[in-house]
Amino acid sequence: MSIRFEVLKESTESSARVGKLYTPHGEIDTPVFMPVGTQATVKTMSPHELEEIGAQIILSNTYHLYLRPGHDLVAEAGGLHRFMNWPKPILTDSGGFQVFSLVDLREINDDGVTFRSHIDGSKHFFSPEISMEIQMALGSDIAMAFDECAPYPCSFEEAKKAMERTSRWAERCLKFHNHPQQVVFGIVQGSVYPELRVESAKQLTQLDFPGYGIGGLSVGEPKPLMYEMLEHTIPHLPANKPRYLMGVGSPDCLVEGVLRGVDMFDCVLPTRIARNGTVMTSQGKLVVRNAQYARDFSPLDPECGCYTCRNYSRAYIRHLLKADEVLGIRLTTIHNLSFLIDLMGKIRKAILEDSLRDFAQEFLERYNIKEGFGN
Repeated sequence: MSIRFEVLKESTESSARVGKLYTPHGEIDTPVFMPVGTQATVKTMSPHELEEIGAQIILSNTYHLYLRPGHDLVAEAGGLHRFMNWPKPILTDSGGFQVFSLVDLREINDDGVTFRSHIDGSKHFFSPEISMEIQMALGSDIAMAFDECAPYPCSFEEAKKAMERTSRWAERCLKFHNHPQQVVFGIVQGSVYPELRVESAKQLTQLDFPGYGIGGLSVGEPKPLMYEMLEHTIPHLPANKPRYLMGVGSPDCLVEGVLRGVDMFDCVLPTRIARNGTVMTSQGKLVVRNAQYARDFSPLDPECGCYTCRNYSRAYIRHLLKADEVLGIRLTTIHNLSFLIDLMGKIRKAILEDSLRDFAQEFLERYNIKEGFGN
């Protein structure tokens, strides 16, 4: 196996833990947030800048890279790491979520999914085997099994059908996959039905994946319901394997997820809202485009030590955004990603010091989050 996971410290006050994930392209300290580089780039950021802010691993998108430039071209370039000049670990998603989000452009059956490209309308087909073939060509360190993500809301029967298909496809992915320097993580589904989540986890752990994604959450359900699903799911996943909550990236959800035992997160949220002039701070969300910051010469977050906050004011960044200058969204992106990566570092430190409960409570109160948190 080309990766290995080690739990270094378990929290005495929650299900949180500090671990280390060893991969062919480096070690990853967990819990970790993974910036998303959908099309082999994290928007507005160079790989050098990502390293400077402490990014340990990034995520790229199978669906988008399949459509352009094509996985064969990436393989010809020497794989995704060399193609995009990123020396550290990469995780690729399966393409499943993107394909299933094309509600009016796809047809699903047990063989796979027929869909039309959002770019030019051309017809394509993804199966578990094809998803594995693409991800092997990309050469990521971690590939994700091809799964069916049920929408929210959906009926119990719809969620059950998608969960059972996900389990069958997971087995096909493992059977087809043969890349010696890449591993495959399974993905737990089941929507917001506890019994389906438990059954999905049991079926997938029988296949003995080296890690497990938790999919189908943060798709419109209330946050407390997402936390409840984590509490039903995680106890049924192996303690010695990494747990990856897919598509979750708001600061409060990272804290709540870690408390419940999640090791890995990813989301486009920090980069997407940065392009709209919204930043994350220790005091909550700040929309720096707003007129009230036109003469505010303080940093985005006085408690943040990132490049943006060390060098630029809210007034200047607002000016750049209003003038449609690219530097504006670069600076907000640097800040948001730095904020989340720094938050994960503080969380790891708190776990090691057995002070995560106090840290989480103080952080969530300052972040103006009133929802409670559990184990």
